[in-house]
Amino acid sequence: MSRRVFIIFVIPLLLISSSTHVESGEDGYISFGISEKGLEFAKDLLINTAISSLIPLQLPKIEQNVQIPLVGKVRMVLSDIVIYQVNVPTSIVQPGEMGVTIVASGATANLSFEWSYSYSTWLFEFSDSGVAYVQVEGMEIGMTLGLKNQQGTLRLSPEDCGCYVSYISIKLDGGASWLYQGIVDYFEDDIVSAVEDTITNKVTDAVIKLDSVFQTFPKEISFGNITALNVTITEGPTMTTTSLLIGINGLFTQIDPKATLVGHYTNNLPSTGTGTGSCSNSEKMVGISVHENVLNSASTVYFNSKKMYWVVDNLPDQKILNTAEWRFIIPKLYKEYPNDDMSFNFTVLSPPLIQIQNQGIVATVNSDVFINVVDAGEVIPVACISMEIEASGFAGIISTTLNGGISLSKLTMSLKWSKIGTLHMLLVQSVMSRLLKSIIVPVVNLRLRVGYSLPDFHGYELQNASIIYHDSKILVCSDIARAYDDYIPHRFYYE
Repeated sequence: MSRRVFIIFVIPLLLISSSTHVESGEDGYISFGISEKGLEFAKDLLINTAISSLIPLQLPKIEQNVQIPLVGKVRMVLSDIVIYQVNVPTSIVQPGEMGVTIVASGATANLSFEWSYSYSTWLFEFSDSGVAYVQVEGMEIGMTLGLKNQQGTLRLSPEDCGCYVSYISIKLDGGASWLYQGIVDYFEDDIVSAVEDTITNKVTDAVIKLDSVFQTFPKEISFGNITALNVTITEGPTMTTTSLLIGINGLFTQIDPKATLVGHYTNNLPSTGTGTGSCSNSEKMVGISVHENVLNSASTVYFNSKKMYWVVDNLPDQKILNTAEWRFIIPKLYKEYPNDDMSFNFTVLSPPLIQIQNQGIVATVNSDVFINVVDAGEVIPVACISMEIEASGFAGIISTTLNGGISLSKLTMSLKWSKIGTLHMLLVQSVMSRLLKSIIVPVVNLRLRVGYSLPDFHGYELQNASIIYHDSKILVCSDIARAYDDYIPHRFYYE
C-alpha cells in the first residue's frame, strides 16, 4: 500500500541522477542545465577520459632518404612511434553559437620510436639502429563540439578540430646515436605533422563514435510494464556564454497501446525566472527542473492502470478492525455484527492532483472507502464513504538515495450509502483521521525514510544538492562527484 501511495511522488524524482538556472518551454516538462562550473567539470572529465582512452597512441611510420655530402644517400626509418604520455596544464571551455569549444593549452607529450638507417657505397654497406625519445612542448589542441536536436535526439558533430605543436626535442639512444643526432633532426617537421594529424583525427573519430552511441539511446524509458517516460528532446540545446540548457518532454505514458491517457495537466509552462526560485544564484554544477505535470502524468498512468486501490485488513492496531471498537461510534454496526472482523477497501476515483507549492508537494486524492464486515467468512459491504484527502510531502537526498516524508493536511468525508443506518460522520471522520495519522502515514513514511536508489552515471552522482519548490516546479541544484554519505535536506523557497 505504501509503495502505491507514494509512487506518484517518487518516479519523476528518480530521474535526478545527472545535469543553475533552468528554463521550461512549452513542450518540455523536464529541463537540464549545466552551469559554467558544471561545464568546467565536464571539460576536465572529458579531457582526462580522452587522454586515458587515446594513450598509448600509435603514429604512422616515417621514412626519408637524406643526401649527405661525402656519404651519399642515407635511408632513415622511424617506426613504432608511440605517444605514451600527455599532460594538459590548462584548458578552457566556451559555449557559443556553433557549439561548445574546448581548448587545451600548453600541453606536453612524450613519445618514443625506434630508428634505423642504412647506406651503401661501392665499397661497403653500413646500418645502425636504436631508440629515441621526443619531448613535445607547447601543444595546443582545440575542438568545437556541435550540438543539435534532430528529431528529438541529441546529435554531436566535430565542427572544428585542430592540433598545433610549438616545439619538440629529440634524444637518441643506442648504436652510434651521438653521431646521427643531427641527421634525425631532419625528421622534426615529419614528427610534428604526424603528432598534429594523428591527434586531430583521433579526436574527430571519438566525437563521431560518441554521436553513434547517442543514437542508440531510447526515446522512452520503461518503468516496469506499466509506464514509460518520454525522454524526447523538445528544447535546445540552448547555449549561452556560461551555460548549456536542454529540455525533454518528460511525461509518463501508458505502455499499453490501447490505453487512453486522460490527465489534468496542460502544455502552458511558465519560466522559472531568474530570481531566488532558480539555481542561478547558487554555485552549483547542474540544475534540474521537474514540472508538476510530470508527476501528474505518472498519477494519471497509474490511475488508468487500475493500480490505485488497496484493501486494509491487517494493521498493527488490529482491534480497530473489529466491530467492538466501533460500538459507540456506529452502534447498529456492532448490534448486527458483534465482534466481527472488518476491512476497508480504498478506491481512488480520479487521478490524484499533484501541485508543487513553495512549501513542498501537495497531493489531493478523491476516493471511496467501503466499510466491510467479515461474517462467517463472507465479506459484506455495509457502508460507503466518500473521502477527500490532502497530503503534503517533501523530498531529501542522502548520497545516492531519494527519500522524503508525507503528512496528512486535510480530511473531508461524506456518507454515500449505508446498510447500518445513519452514521455520525464527525465521529467516523475522527476515527479515520486517527487511523491515517497514527497507522497508515507512519507505515508510508517508514518506507520513504528507506528511500529509493538514484541511478549513477558511470560512478558519478549528485553531491551537496539542494531541492527548491517554486512556481509549480521542483528544482534540484547540485554538484557532481563521487558520492559520499552526507545528508542533503530539502529546502523551501518562500516569496
